[in-house]
Amino acid sequence: MPAPVSGKVCDRVLGPREELGQIGGVTFGRGRRDVAPVRRAAIIRQIEPPAQPLPGVHARPDSLLARHWHIGCSQIEAWAAKRFQVPDLAEHVGSAQWFRALGALIGMIAFSLMFWPTFAPLEAAPVISLDEAAQSEFRAQWIRPFAGGATHGRHFAASDAILRLSSAPERPTIQLSATIGENDTLSQMLQRAGVGTSDAGRVAALVANAVPLSDILPGTRFSISLGARSSPSDPRPLTTIEFRPRFDLGLVITRQGGGLALSRKAIAVDVTPLRVQGLVGSSLYRSARSAGAPPSAVQDYLHAIDQAIPFEDIGPNDTFDLVVSYKHAADGEGEAGNLLYAGILRAGQPPIHLMRWGPDGGFTSLADLTDTGQTETGLFGAPVAGRLTSGYGMRRHPILGYVRMHSGIDYAASWGSPIYAVTNGRVQFAGWHGGHGNYVRLDHGGGIGTGYGHMSRIAVAPGMTVHRGQIIGYVGSTGLSTGAHLHYEVYRGGQTVDPMSVRLVQRRQAVAPSQVAAFKARLQALLAVRPGALLGSAR
Repeated sequence: MPAPVSGKVCDRVLGPREELGQIGGVTFGRGRRDVAPVRRAAIIRQIEPPAQPLPGVHARPDSLLARHWHIGCSQIEAWAAKRFQVPDLAEHVGSAQWFRALGALIGMIAFSLMFWPTFAPLEAAPVISLDEAAQSEFRAQWIRPFAGGATHGRHFAASDAILRLSSAPERPTIQLSATIGENDTLSQMLQRAGVGTSDAGRVAALVANAVPLSDILPGTRFSISLGARSSPSDPRPLTTIEFRPRFDLGLVITRQGGGLALSRKAIAVDVTPLRVQGLVGSSLYRSARSAGAPPSAVQDYLHAIDQAIPFEDIGPNDTFDLVVSYKHAADGEGEAGNLLYAGILRAGQPPIHLMRWGPDGGFTSLADLTDTGQTETGLFGAPVAGRLTSGYGMRRHPILGYVRMHSGIDYAASWGSPIYAVTNGRVQFAGWHGGHGNYVRLDHGGGIGTGYGHMSRIAVAPGMTVHRGQIIGYVGSTGLSTGAHLHYEVYRGGQTVDPMSVRLVQRRQAVAPSQVAAFKARLQALLAVRPGALLGSAR
């Protein structure tokens, strides 16, 4: 066998033109189509470069260890080539070898998915771990509390520039303000404010000699001044205390010498009534409140006007007029009292003037006072703002399921609607009453009574005297009830009767001429008050 040479000479090398010429139909230069191309020999003989060994493959080593290593690697490669083959899944589809290869692929994919990374956010560990002592130190060095005026930060040790004091100095006087509460006593309130036990007892005794302690209403404010104490263990001595047990009286207790002394301070009070007028507008209540009338006076005004005319007859251009008792003290304090006069001025209609008159405190007009006739009207009217849903008589009970007597009438109304007394009377019963639930019964005299059932809440107590239009409870659904409504009953001689069939005859007794004259004089005085007049303004 001849020895190998470093390069191989190509006996016949074709250029790009010759290779294209072998394809056919291609000529080069100026050859003609009907003449076959001439194959030319290469001018320069190309020599193939010698084959280079593959990377990582070395020539056969000469040392014994290298030869054994080379032989071992060759045997391992030959064994792996026979055992671990990588078949092509595009070939021999459906054969046993193809299914083995498919199973191996699925297993490797499943094995790879087991190491699929998660993309959840990682929690960064704190830079440093702070214990309770370190956190307290950080809080001590905060500067934010200083913005609110707090005393904060670390207190450093005193240097030679600091003068040490045996005790911290106290303020010579302290000004306090205290308020007496419900079921509270004067002495207990003063002791809670910092007054000593002996001074508190002495103040209570002095006040009791001036005014009854029961007259001091809850909410009364006390201005207290305490002086310097002689030793840290002693309470501060009381210097002065001022309060107002009544609207027209002020009491001042001061320390004189070694004891306490009380002095009275009378307060000048003007009792000129307050008169408020204005247009009714879209809401009578809101218009009266906007004009400056107190809430309690507006409520009394609405009840009084409701006795005279229906609210539907009052137009937005009508004028409301009310007078309230009012106290105005010289120190600027004011206190509104009861409603004295209620009037309404309507266009084209006679004015309505109602004034509080009589021992019962009800409102009446001059015509009612002088009229001695009698009138027959339907009884009382509806006790609640609602619609009639069930009448008086036999009916099938909606809960019990059988027919029985319905001893009253039912008014459907929203939950919590106020229930009013239909006329003056006395509360005979107020509480739970079997199927009626929360129930109130009023005695109006002459054997006439009314009952109100299924209330959600009762606003009166047995023995109370109620007036017409006074709230006695609120609509609910207690007892044997299927929904919020009022069960209304009327009793005559202890037996229930149909409320829609009862008629009330009102007889008015003649009033003494002196009473009529006094009524007219009082009414004229109230009508002479200028609207908004206070502190002795001209009447």
